Amino acid sequence: MSLAVRAARGLRATTANQPGAAHSVYVILLHDRSRYQPWGLYVGQTARDPDWRFDQHKAGYKASGPVRRFGVCLLPDLTVHLNPMHRWESLDLEAKLADAFREAGIPWVEGGH
Repeated sequence: MSLAVRAARGLRATTANQPGAAHSVYVILLHDRSRYQPWGLYVGQTARDPDWRFDQHKAGYKASGPVRRFGVCLLPDLTVHLNPMHRWESLDLEAKLADAFREAGIPWVEGGH
C-alpha cells in the first residue's frame, strides 16, 4: 500500500477547497482471490459523497463491475488532500491518479476514465 500512498501524495488539486468545489476523486480497495495479484484499486470521481457513491456501486446503481463484485472499502487517506475540487479538475485527476498507481507498479488498477 505504500506504493499507492506515495503515488497519490505526489498529486495536487489546484482547486481544492475553493468556492464552488463540489467534486471528489475516490479510491476503492478491490480483492479478487481468483487473480494472481488479488488486490487492486479502483479510481473514480463523483459530485456525491464518496461513501454514498461506494454504496451505489455495491448496490449495482451506475456501478463499475469490478467494484460491485470485488470492492472492499474506500481508501479516503489516498485522496483527502485533493478533495473537494472543481468538476474539470476531478475528471483530470481521476485519470492522473489511476496512471500514477499504474506507474508506481500497482498491478491491478480499474477506473480512471
